[in-house]
Amino acid sequence: MSTSHVEHVMGMAVSFDVRDPHITRASLAEVIAWLHHVDATFSTYRHDSEISRFARGEIGMDGLSDEVEGVLLRCVELTGTTAGAFDAFVVPAPNGTQLDPSGFVKGWSIEHAARLLESIGATNFCINAGGDITVRGTPTSGTPWRVGVRHPDHADLFALVLELTGPMAIATSATYERGAHIIDPMTHEPTTDIASATVVGRDLGVADAFATAVFVMGEAGVDWIEDHDDYSAYVITHDGRTRWSSRFPHPSTVVTAAR
Repeated sequence: MSTSHVEHVMGMAVSFDVRDPHITRASLAEVIAWLHHVDATFSTYRHDSEISRFARGEIGMDGLSDEVEGVLLRCVELTGTTAGAFDAFVVPAPNGTQLDPSGFVKGWSIEHAARLLESIGATNFCINAGGDITVRGTPTSGTPWRVGVRHPDHADLFALVLELTGPMAIATSATYERGAHIIDPMTHEPTTDIASATVVGRDLGVADAFATAVFVMGEAGVDWIEDHDDYSAYVITHDGRTRWSSRFPHPSTVVTAAR
């Protein structure tokens, strides 16, 4: 028995697949409320959100909630970790400012949602937020989760399929849905050197930011991520070449498979 739910929030569909029989759809209420809270607080599409008000200078650091301050400080840390390839403070945002932490917030919020599920006793589940995914446990005993990564050129094909046992997260940065929207902080211009970058690791917030960084770095991002033991990367170039780091899971399962 499993519980499934799809919530449209933060401009995307967030799907829940929970394989613990005691977790009902009603049990997801707190998790769903959390995601809508994140949307109201961090959306750069909403002019009344706390992040938009801060970005426009209507409130200062002393007026920020601990939650928003913590996210911004984490973004500063990630900018240092990625040598500037991920930088939430130089990204053109829909609210007309240069502050957009969405490349971390989406993964961070889903990772927190997973912890909320764990707090009510869920141990085997998958949360998919627009292709960024975190899993816990397994769907059935002894069987890993099978996660498909979309082919950058063909919406109806997978570029690869990974077998994952939780806790594990996977994030992909690409331009096939939103066009050339990923900004290189060094040039302040959109970058499209590669077709897609996928990062696997234990925390979806970090994986999300790292996927953006690897996309900006291009193929060199595969070498960069080797210094980060809990994370690995897989990139696809525009001419169909692939590269992956030494710890990337199950490279033998790379396939082109119909959905």
